[in-house]
Parts: sequence; C-alpha cells; structure tokens
Amino acid sequence: MRGFSLIELLVTLAIMGLLAGLAVPVVQTVQQRRQERELREALRELRRAIDDYKYAAEAGRIPRTGGSTPYPKTLDLLVDGVADLTSPTQSKVFFLRRLPQDPFMAGTGTPGEAVWGLRSYSSEPDNPKEGEDVYDVYSLSERVGLNGVPYRKW
Repeated sequence: MRGFSLIELLVTLAIMGLLAGLAVPVVQTVQQRRQERELREALRELRRAIDDYKYAAEAGRIPRTGGSTPYPKTLDLLVDGVADLTSPTQSKVFFLRRLPQDPFMAGTGTPGEAVWGLRSYSSEPDNPKEGEDVYDVYSLSERVGLNGVPYRKW
C-alpha cells in the first residue's frame, strides 16, 4: 500500500534513461573541447620554442652548421638544450622543460617526438614532410575538430 506501483517505477526509469541519454553527448563535447584546448596550448608552446631557437641561432647565441637553416634538427634538441656561445661558463640554452603530448594521441604508448608530425622548412605547407630540420609541428590524429577542421590542419 505504501510502495510505488509498477507504472510509477517504469515512468521514473524512462525519465532517468532519457536524461542520461541527453547528458552523454554533452559530456563527450565537453571532453573534446578540453582536449582541443590542450592541443592548442601544446602547439603554441612547441611553435614558440621553435621560434625562440631560430632567433637564438640568428643572434649567434647557439651554434649553427654552415648553410643550414636556423631551425632545430629535432624536437628533443629543444629539451636537451644547446651550448650558449655567448656564455663564459659554456652553459646551455633550454627552450622547453619537456615535450608536450598531443592529447588526441595520449594512451597510444608513443613517446616524445613521435606523437607529433614534423614539417621541415623546405616542405610545402599543404603537404608537410620531414626533412633536415623542424620548421613546424602538427597533430597526427585523424579526428576532426568541433569546428570541422581536421586536427592535422591546426
């Protein structure tokens, strides 16, 4: 007499199922936005470090091999550091503390530089290829962003 009827329980379960069904896409979108923000920050950090390396090479602070571009040979070089030619103590110049990870490639078990696509100075913007230096980086994810642009094109 004091409990719920079967109809009341079924209606309650149906309402709860409908609410859960509406919440799942919202949670997925929020998670994708967070990952997109992390990707933007990682790309900005890497590109800033590559530019800082270039400016240091052009200013004569770090060694530059003859005839090569002022861009780093690898991303790991930004973390490992380069000897500062202007320092009397031969200290190193560091451009990154660590390589940021691509949030869309996280969990793949791929370490460090291998999670990023690398574009050399001599490659075309529409068809990026690796070469003797690192001019730019891009995501290797096959996914498409909420704005309709693939992450590889960011």
